[in-house]
Amino acid sequence: MSSKDHKVTTTAAASDVVVNGGGEEVEEEESEAVRAMHARVEAEWGPVLKSACQTAAARALWGRAVRDPAAAVLAGEGFMRRIRERMRRDEEAGARQVHGVMIAVRTLWFDARIEAAVAKLGAGGDAQVVLLGAGMDARAYRLSCLKECTVFELDFPELLEMKSDLLQETMSSANNQKLTMMAKSLTRVPADIRDGDWITKLQSYGYLPEKNTIWVLEGILYYLHHVHAMQVLETIVACSASVHTVLLADFMNKNAVSLSQTMYHFYHDSPDLLLPSIGFSQVTLSQIGDPQAHFGLLSHPQNLFDKLRRLPRSVETNPEDGTPCCRLYLVEASAFPDDQTTKQDIKSIE
Repeated sequence: MSSKDHKVTTTAAASDVVVNGGGEEVEEEESEAVRAMHARVEAEWGPVLKSACQTAAARALWGRAVRDPAAAVLAGEGFMRRIRERMRRDEEAGARQVHGVMIAVRTLWFDARIEAAVAKLGAGGDAQVVLLGAGMDARAYRLSCLKECTVFELDFPELLEMKSDLLQETMSSANNQKLTMMAKSLTRVPADIRDGDWITKLQSYGYLPEKNTIWVLEGILYYLHHVHAMQVLETIVACSASVHTVLLADFMNKNAVSLSQTMYHFYHDSPDLLLPSIGFSQVTLSQIGDPQAHFGLLSHPQNLFDKLRRLPRSVETNPEDGTPCCRLYLVEASAFPDDQTTKQDIKSIE
C-alpha cells in the first residue's frame, strides 16, 4: 500500500502525542528531523498547502485566546517567525487590528459551534465530525466535546502525511508536554475534494451516511472554483437524506476574493440565501465582530471588522475611505430529511 492510500485511524486509547505547551510564545527549538520536514514544506509546497501552516502559526501565536498545543509544531519555525514579526509591527504601530486576529476569532467561532452542534446531534449517541480541507487542524486533540465523536480529517495526501509525521516525530522530545486525543477516534482520509469521488473515499474509510454528521469547512470553500465548491455543498446536502446534518463554513464575498485572484475563487455575497436554495435550513450568518464572533479580541474602537458589520451588506465600498468592503461570513446551517422531501416536492411542481 502506498503512502497515498495509507489509512490512519487513531483512537483515544492510543493517542498520546508530545507537543509544545501552547502558550502565547513557543520557545523550544525544533528537532533536526522536524526542521527537515518543514524545510520540505517551504521548498515543495504551493501557496494553498502552505496556508495550512500559516493558519497553525496564527493559532499558536494567539495562544492567549486559542488553546492549540500542537499548533506551533504543525506550523514550523519559519511561519511562526514571519507571522510573529507581522504581529510585532502591528502592535508597535498601534494598529486597529493585529495580524492573525481574524484567524483567532474564526477558530473560536468554529470551536463554539462544533461544541453546540455535538451537544445537539450527539444527544442520542455519538455523532460524526468531518473536517474537509482539515489542514493542520488539531481539534481532535484539543476539544473535549468530541469525546464521543468519530472524527474524519480529509485533505491532500501529502499534507496529511506530513501532519502525521510531525506529530509522531515530536513524541521523542522529552521537553514537551503530552497532547491526549480528545475524540473517540480520528481517521485521516487522503483525498482531493475537487475530485467527484471524495465522498466515496470517505465512506471507504468508515464514514456512515446514516449517522448524524457535523461538516466543518473552515477556510476551504474560497480556495475552490465555483463548480467544485457547489459540488461539495450539494454532496453534503445529499448526505442528509436520512439524518440530521449541520454545516459550519466560512464564505468570502466578491470583494474579499479579489484580494488574491490566484488563490481565491469561490465567493457568495449572500450565503444565507444560497444554502436554503440547495436544501439547507435554519441558516445563521455572522460576521467577525458580531457578538457571537468577537470573543473579546477586537478591543480597538475603530477596528475594521466593527466598521464593516455596521454597514449594510449591500454596500461594496466603504464610504469613509473608499476601500472595498471585504467580508468574511461565518455560517451555520442544518439539513433534515424533511428538508429534502420538501425540496423535491417543490421541484416536481415547478
